[in-house]
Amino acid sequence: MNAEPGFAPNVLAAECPSRQVLKHLTSQWGVLVLLALQEGTLRFSALRRRVGGVSERMLAQTLQVLEGDGLIRRTAHQVVPPHVDYALTPLGQEAALRVAALTGWIEENLPAFLGTRT
Repeated sequence: MNAEPGFAPNVLAAECPSRQVLKHLTSQWGVLVLLALQEGTLRFSALRRRVGGVSERMLAQTLQVLEGDGLIRRTAHQVVPPHVDYALTPLGQEAALRVAALTGWIEENLPAFLGTRT
């Protein structure tokens, strides 16, 4: 995604590629994966246990998309049996801090949110 001269990212513009990153980063599973990996490197099965309710298929898709955006690093170990680890990249660590602030705010204000529901 090379920026052309004079190109200014604008998430509000329909054609801006930042919208895809926003979509991946703020999806339910994307946020939860980033939060889980803040604690450190995890194997697929441990990550699935940590992110309650995610299916294998959805977790695999989410990891693939976040890896494609440069937020997650996938490391395949050539051992028997083979296994794969997932960790945040520096960009992913920064993103995780930002979504953690939002999710922390949501948890702090959950009683207010629930109080408005009828």
